[in-house]
Amino acid sequence: MFSRFTRPICLPVFCLLALLLGSGPAQAAETIRIAFIDALSGGAAAVTQNGLNHFRFMAERLSKAGRSYEIVAYDNKLSPQESIVAAQKALDAGIRIIAQGNSSAVAAALVDFLDKHNERNPGQQALFLNYAAIDPALTNDKCSPWHFRFDAHADMKMQALTNFLAGKAAVKRVYLINQDYSFGQAVRKSALDMLQAKRPDIQIVGDELHQMAKITDFSPYVAKIKASGADSVITGNWGNDLALLLKAAADAGLNLDWYTYYASGIGSPTAVRQTGLAHRVYGVIEGQANDPGADADGIESAYRARFQGSFNVPRIRALMEMLDQAVSRSPGDLSARALARALSGAEYRTMYGATAQLRRADHQLLQDLVIASLGPLQDGMKFDEEATGWGWRSMGRIAAQATALPTSCKMPAL
Repeated sequence: MFSRFTRPICLPVFCLLALLLGSGPAQAAETIRIAFIDALSGGAAAVTQNGLNHFRFMAERLSKAGRSYEIVAYDNKLSPQESIVAAQKALDAGIRIIAQGNSSAVAAALVDFLDKHNERNPGQQALFLNYAAIDPALTNDKCSPWHFRFDAHADMKMQALTNFLAGKAAVKRVYLINQDYSFGQAVRKSALDMLQAKRPDIQIVGDELHQMAKITDFSPYVAKIKASGADSVITGNWGNDLALLLKAAADAGLNLDWYTYYASGIGSPTAVRQTGLAHRVYGVIEGQANDPGADADGIESAYRARFQGSFNVPRIRALMEMLDQAVSRSPGDLSARALARALSGAEYRTMYGATAQLRRADHQLLQDLVIASLGPLQDGMKFDEEATGWGWRSMGRIAAQATALPTSCKMPAL
């Protein structure tokens, strides 16, 4: 027995043991690992490295006491087969969240692979968070309860672009040029259908599909565009395929309007500047650096200081923050099933002050879209792109519900 003047003696080893035992499960940190599977080599490397930078930046930003995020990168060489190999490696390493975006063909392969894996391995299911693969089929006939898309799909973006274009009476002759795979084919089809419905007076003077990430000189294509007498081009090209196309247009002095999906992507603003077409190259995006709210919490400035580039994929912020909120709504259960249930139907306040929602019916994020164009910095424009002295200016905003299109998805229950 100890007197009130006597303190119990604690030998160091026992004190340490008591400290460890006393910390308990409540003190254990959650580490959420995400496998980033995308092309980190080859012609698409710059685009996907930019996406990886966004994921790592958001992982650092969201990591806090008791919870941390780790991004594990795998190079899929833009190949569906390599992507499945990478996904299996990630699963073997115990990773249960996969992120991918560049190439809808890759995304379709991953959806199929994970559907089969999850059915066969009920205790080891995995989630697929898609930040840029926008073939409409992925949230229509090929939808999956394990797949969530955080970018507007090709038809939604074309809906926004053609609504904007339909109001421009000067547009009479349009040339289509797209990459020859599922996404590029979807862009082509939706452009033809929607232009016919909204502006039947517009003449399609060219309709080109080309190999993806294989062409180094687009001058022959630009010569065709020039010869066609087109006043506008619609393209879903991304990465080098867009930057090199615009560069060839600049070299040829091609003077017309461009309606694009990815003019804000890495390398493209430099190519736009080379064209000299101030505010004549349009992109459909979820927001840009000079929009109100884009730097309200310092994220744009912080990202630029860290990576010497713009925070031009804000949907990755939405993805990571919605995932973080889903983790908070699933205390003690980080299984793919629990997180999928927490994400389905979830709402989110974007950095631009609007509400976005992961539609329960197909797991498609519905968010405001912006039609923006690049030109010299003017009053109220704080940020330029790629040290060009040109920055984005929003020309129109489409509310989330106005971008929504019907879905054919028959979502299986989890």
